[in-house]
Amino acid sequence: MGKRMVKRSGPGDVEERLERVASAFESEDFERALAQAEALLKEAPGLPEALHYRAAALVELGQLEEAAHAYHQALKVSPDGLEILLTAADFLICRMGEDREAVEDGLALCARGLKGAGRADDVELVYEFLLLEGMGLNQLGECERALASLEAALTHMPRSVDALVERGIALFELCRFPEAQAGFERVLKDAPDEAWAHHYLGLLAERRGDMREARKRFGKAQALMPEEFPPPVALSEEEFDRALEAAVKALPEHVKGYLDNVTISVEAIPSDEDLTGQSPPLSPCILGVFRGTPVGERSVTNTYDHFPAAIVLYQRNLERFAKTREELIEQIGITVMHEVGHLVGLDEDDLWERGLD
Repeated sequence: MGKRMVKRSGPGDVEERLERVASAFESEDFERALAQAEALLKEAPGLPEALHYRAAALVELGQLEEAAHAYHQALKVSPDGLEILLTAADFLICRMGEDREAVEDGLALCARGLKGAGRADDVELVYEFLLLEGMGLNQLGECERALASLEAALTHMPRSVDALVERGIALFELCRFPEAQAGFERVLKDAPDEAWAHHYLGLLAERRGDMREARKRFGKAQALMPEEFPPPVALSEEEFDRALEAAVKALPEHVKGYLDNVTISVEAIPSDEDLTGQSPPLSPCILGVFRGTPVGERSVTNTYDHFPAAIVLYQRNLERFAKTREELIEQIGITVMHEVGHLVGLDEDDLWERGLD
């Protein structure tokens, strides 16, 4: 019996097969795109384009852990590939945004991509990386830096709805409310059905006390993006107070001792004074706040330390944060623990490490 001959893929065949992968991906047949990319990788294991399509298809199929590994492989083979850097950064920042370390990794990829896109004089990619950078920095609460990135993105694409929305979010988070209002109104002139703009205009109306306008804007956002903006989980004042009392009772005994001279109360949303009393300001969407001097920093000679410390929970923010009644009650407990953490002297990094961010 003679030797079995195996046909190898030539350059033209590879290009044709990559086109078929691309066609399947663009038609949103992600299962087929994944299968075709993996079949091609069996013959050409280090092919950057196939590795890229495999990672992107895994993202679309919701297989995020496998996608992270696939992007790692693609970047190992093609560390300076701008398209791979862009989609990997988008994956880490936009698809895994609750993961702080993932967002930080995504920002590192943006920095690499910006350098490469600048060298290539690719204005569109520079814009894309700046937009992603702004989004990631907003997620990390570094809104001043986010604003700088987004302003730079807008110099390249002045009417970009995505960049204008993200810029408005940064301004809102920095408590620059009149500028945020003007920014979101500008968005709606070009994109009247932009749900995020309606949502934030609702938050701004709520802060002004214009509840009729707030309900109108929130309703519009919910109609446009019902999964992103479901109706808030509402508790009566009595139900909320009971959930708060239960959260305090559930605290460890050694923690309860710190609360002897601490008032715990509920307000609808944070006041301007609560937000702008420090630099940078607190987010208007905070769930609670600790007012006073942490236990470990108190001094017998400092008269300001003798004012009672206080923990405040913000009911409307908590109700918007939660997706279910059970999640709301759980988050009330987490928020109480978070603010007690500030009372005993923990900073935000400490609380994040303990899962209380």
